[in-house]
Amino acid sequence: MERSLTMELVRVTEAAALKSARWMGRGMKNEADDAATSAMRNVFDTIPMQGTVVIGEGEMDEAPMLYIGEKLGTGQGPKVDVAVDPLEGTSIVASGGWNALSVIAIADAGNLLHAPDMYMEKIAVGPEAVGTIDLNASVTDNLKAVAKAKNKNIEDVVATVLNRPRHEAIIAELREAGARIKLIDNGDVAGAINTAFDQTGVDILFGTGGAPEGVIAAAALKCLGGELQGRLVPSNDTEIERCKKMNIDVNQVFRMEDLVKGDDAIFAATGVTDGELLKGVQFKGSYGSTHSIVLRAKSGTIRFIEGRHSLNKKPNMVVES
Repeated sequence: MERSLTMELVRVTEAAALKSARWMGRGMKNEADDAATSAMRNVFDTIPMQGTVVIGEGEMDEAPMLYIGEKLGTGQGPKVDVAVDPLEGTSIVASGGWNALSVIAIADAGNLLHAPDMYMEKIAVGPEAVGTIDLNASVTDNLKAVAKAKNKNIEDVVATVLNRPRHEAIIAELREAGARIKLIDNGDVAGAINTAFDQTGVDILFGTGGAPEGVIAAAALKCLGGELQGRLVPSNDTEIERCKKMNIDVNQVFRMEDLVKGDDAIFAATGVTDGELLKGVQFKGSYGSTHSIVLRAKSGTIRFIEGRHSLNKKPNMVVES
């Protein structure tokens, strides 16, 4: 992939974040998602690449979503797989909560797992604990392994988990082991990425969330030198049959090379609302400010980017309501 795509992708997530942030706290998650999607698609049309959406929000007849199979870019440049979530945390934005992001990941064509839209059991850690986790092991054993790798006591380890009834057993075991817990209402992409940065205070992610989000998070962690393991959790016969048609073994543990093949991937995210890692969009007068991160696996580069955007010169960033 061309290095120039790294900065191009930030333009995409910035646009989506600026547009959707106007809906923060207004209780209208669909409107926020639509705003992010339309802004993202507009900027994608200017990027010199031949992109195909392999992780998206819907099917072709579900416009305005960025649908699986949609072609993105100018039609010139490298052929890439695109995993996209214009607004990761629609409910977060609607309620004015924490850690809503606009996110994109790309890799060379054929290198991203075409994950079906169903649940995935996940475990994720940052670079210090790579090679120590095992999705088939107990919560307690994984805590011990991560604590040892990071030179911590279990009581000092912080695990992040989506606050869902399906995670009651995980939460109970975490508490029994003595670990600290950060429960999140939504946004497990941010939860996984946070494991790679000391300043977030998060050491490990446990739990079941969306499989598409698992691939996006894996792309980010590949760039960061972290690790994510996942296993699909079909919830009905239809989803089991879909896995069979895709030749996916529902018992398989997907590891990093299964989720994101090759030696290169690019990930970009812009904060929509404030989080542990990224600030959310701020507006003042005719300007909007953004805080983004962009990562590339091949070079190992991590960039934090603060942007100041003239809304008068970007009229499509203004939301009419």
